[in-house]
Amino acid sequence: MGGTVVLLSLVASHSDIDLETVAKISADASQVASVVLASASPIAGAITLATCNRYEIYCEVPQFEDVPAARSEVITHISASTGLPETTISTALVSKTETDVIEHLFTVGAGLDSAVIGEREIAGQVRRALNEAQAAGTATGSLVRLFQSASRTAKDVGSRTSLGSRGLSVVSVALDLATDLSSEADWDTKKIVIFGTGAYAGATMSLLRERAAHNVSVFSSSGRAEAFVASRGGSPLDEATLETALESADVIIGCSGSDHRLMAADIAALDRGARPLIAIDLALTNDFDPEIGTLESVELINLESVRMAAPEEQSQSLREARSIVLDAAQSFAAEQRERAADAAIVALRRHTQAVLEAEVQKVRAQHGCTAAAEEVEFAMRRMMRQLLHVPTVRARELAADGRAGDYIEALQTLYGLEVEVPVAPSAKRQESCPATVAARQAG
Repeated sequence: MGGTVVLLSLVASHSDIDLETVAKISADASQVASVVLASASPIAGAITLATCNRYEIYCEVPQFEDVPAARSEVITHISASTGLPETTISTALVSKTETDVIEHLFTVGAGLDSAVIGEREIAGQVRRALNEAQAAGTATGSLVRLFQSASRTAKDVGSRTSLGSRGLSVVSVALDLATDLSSEADWDTKKIVIFGTGAYAGATMSLLRERAAHNVSVFSSSGRAEAFVASRGGSPLDEATLETALESADVIIGCSGSDHRLMAADIAALDRGARPLIAIDLALTNDFDPEIGTLESVELINLESVRMAAPEEQSQSLREARSIVLDAAQSFAAEQRERAADAAIVALRRHTQAVLEAEVQKVRAQHGCTAAAEEVEFAMRRMMRQLLHVPTVRARELAADGRAGDYIEALQTLYGLEVEVPVAPSAKRQESCPATVAARQAG
C-alpha cells in the first residue's frame, strides 16, 4: 500500500505447526510487544494475540523496507524470552503483510481458523488482546482500527450465518468428550476442580452452570481463587485444601497455563482407590503432565483430543462466513489505501490555495474592494475548485488500487511538493507521556 503504513503479522498456530511448538513459542512471550517497542526496531506498534492454540503478533512498520528488520527483531526477543533458538522460531512463524494480515485476523476472529470452527471464545480473545495493548500503550491507530474491524466482522458472521449457532467452543467440545467418557452423564453429580482464574476458566464455569454442575472448586497458584468464585460461584481452594479436593474429584480441568503443573506422580500419590478421573487440559502449555493419561482409571482430554473430536460445520455456513470475511477484509484494505490519498490531497489543496490567495491579493491591491474585484475573485475560486476536482478523484482511485505512491511521486515531480503521510502516534512516543507512564506504574 504505497504511501501508508505497512501491517505485518507473525503467526504460529495449530493450522501450521504442532501445538507443542506453539506452546513453547508462547511461553513467557507475552511481553514481546512492549520489548520490541522499547528497542531500536522500526516497529511503531504491536498487539499480541495468544490463545489456546496460537501465538500471533501484529505489527505496524513505516514501509516495506522495514519488514525484514521488524521480523528479525520480534524473533530475537521471542528467543530471548523463551530460550528457544532463533532458527526454531523463524521456521515456526509465518509472516503475512498487508491484505493477508487483514484477511487472516478477520478469519481468526470469526472462528474460521479455530480447532473448533465457529468457536465463540476467540472473538472475545481478539477484543481482550486489543484492550491489553491499549492499556500497555503498544497499539497504534492502524492496529486499533484493524482489531476493531475484526470484532465487527465476527459479529456479522455470528448474526448473518448459522455458523457457531450451536455455541460450540473448545470448552464445550471438551465437556462433551468428558460426558461420553463418564459412566454417569449428569454433571450435577460430579465433583469438579478447575485450575486457573482467567478467561477460559470463566467460560468453563459458565458452561458447567449450563450443564447443572454445582459442586465446583477452583484453585489458583496466584491466589485469585477466592475473588474468582465470589462473582461466579464455586468454592476456592488453596495449597492446603487442594489435595483433599483432588482425592474426591470426578473431573479436573486445567485452564491456567501457569508454572504450577500437576504431575502424574501427584495423582498417583492420592488416596483415590479405583475412583475414575477425567482430566481436561485446556492450557496450551499444559497444566497437567501428559503422563497422567497413562495412569489407571484416568482419562486425559487435551487440545489435540478436542481438535480431533470437533464436528465439522455445514459447508454452506462456511461459504457464507468466508464470503463475509473476505468482503470485510477487502473493504478495510480499500479504506486503508484511500487514507494514503488524504495527505496528498491536502498537500495539493494547500499549494493551490496559497497560489490562489497570492493572486487574489494582487487583484485587491490593483482594484481595491470593488464589485469587479469581487467578481474576479469569485471566478478564480470557482475555477480552482473545478481544477482540483479531477486530481482529487484520481487520487482516491489510485489509492484504492494501491498506487497512492505513484500519485505522491507525481505531485513531487510536477509541483515540487513534499507529501508527508501522517503516521499514528507510536507507543514509543506515547511512552514519554506522563499520564501513560503513571497509569502503567499504577497498574
